Amino acid sequence: MILGLIEHDRGTLNPQSLEMLTLARELAAAGDGPLHVLLVGGEAEGLAADLAPYGPAVVHLARHEALVDYAPAAWAQALVDLIAAEKPAAVLAPGSDRGSEVMAHAAARLNLPMAANCTAVTPGEAYRLTRVRWGGSLLEEAWLRGDPKLLTVAPFVLPDDPAPEPGAAVVRPFTPALSEADLLVRVVDRVQPAGDKVSLTEAKVVVSGGRGVGSAEGFDVLGELADLLGGAVGGSRVATNFGWCTHANQIGQTGTRIAPDLYIACGISGAIQHWVGCKGAKQILAVNTDPEAPMVTRATYAVIGDLHEILPALIAEIRRVRPGG
Repeated sequence: MILGLIEHDRGTLNPQSLEMLTLARELAAAGDGPLHVLLVGGEAEGLAADLAPYGPAVVHLARHEALVDYAPAAWAQALVDLIAAEKPAAVLAPGSDRGSEVMAHAAARLNLPMAANCTAVTPGEAYRLTRVRWGGSLLEEAWLRGDPKLLTVAPFVLPDDPAPEPGAAVVRPFTPALSEADLLVRVVDRVQPAGDKVSLTEAKVVVSGGRGVGSAEGFDVLGELADLLGGAVGGSRVATNFGWCTHANQIGQTGTRIAPDLYIACGISGAIQHWVGCKGAKQILAVNTDPEAPMVTRATYAVIGDLHEILPALIAEIRRVRPGG
């Protein structure tokens, strides 16, 4: 049996879980099936029907009065309890912050190795893995042993397509054995940012700025363009270091990883650390004065010129052609 950990936030599914299920289905089809998944927390029960098109035969639902919100050690203990009961051949989780955190806790409790950011797996007595290393600049071939094999799936690499045949998604509730120590770290409150801005991780369009923007005031035009396109504003690490945007807006290896439909990179050279954060975008438009900048050479489209001239012209044209101006 293959077991997948489904990440959600109070019942809202993280799409990276669907990417993980793509690899989990491959392992199940290769002979380690059937495919089961784990949902933690009663508020997640409604996701079972949403997961059915992606192939799980069984949806295990961990219910406990303390599982009101995210608690990494408690989620890990629920996973450990299910592993002990079901004896899966492998356990997969999305390579998100939460997925990686929960799997690391589980690996420590089981005293087993855990492979992170995998993109391909060849099953056997030991799994042969391909995984992303060094911020996406290196693909490593490795072997993973253990009973079960524990791994996370690299985000924004695999498709999130439904299975050829939907799964039964039979819900099986259970109560994990949690201790007070499992709940020492947990989410107890949330503070929403001011305004009604779209978050970086949910935005279909992200307009981002780097050193070439030149100042915090220069980010105003990026915000204007993002508002017109219904998107969000991001920044490179340089822009964050200069105080032109907050760390919450930073995109990159040490910031947020995004996968919008369109990423507009303004005055960003495109160092590998930033590229790791935005390479999941479906289309990339680079605006830069340097035609040899890494971001320009990697982008789907590029405009070579001064962003302080190009962006106002772009905004004016959008207002001109859009009904109502």
